[in-house]
Amino acid sequence: MRKRGFSLVELLIVLAVIAALIATITPVALNAIKKAQATKVAQNLKTLASSFENKAYVDGTAPSSISDLGRDIDTAKYGVAYTESAGDYTVVVFTTEDVDFNTVQGILKDAVNSDPGTSGYTFLSGGLNSTTGGTVFYEFSFVVY
Repeated sequence: MRKRGFSLVELLIVLAVIAALIATITPVALNAIKKAQATKVAQNLKTLASSFENKAYVDGTAPSSISDLGRDIDTAKYGVAYTESAGDYTVVVFTTEDVDFNTVQGILKDAVNSDPGTSGYTFLSGGLNSTTGGTVFYEFSFVVY
């Protein structure tokens, strides 16, 4: 009479199949996480840039604080610096988020991974007040008439 249950060989086969599935799925999951993080950072940079530009168009002047640009901004990881001359703005939005730069640049083409030069720029209060440690920078210019 045979006992009920699984043999050791059957259990080892099941464990081998599970291990193979985990080995196959793990890199896919890690790439998805990396892409999601990069997408989040690119979207945050673009949103802050658009908010700055819209605020300047509506009010005719630059915002005074990063909180003027939106709610729930991670002010410990994002900053905005700008310079203005006769309505001509040059703005740098940057982050210290730990993210794969090449993936971000694939989403936000104009992103760079080195400080484009913010000497003489005004930093919005409430956010990062230095580009030191910045990992991704997004610079753009516009004119307010």
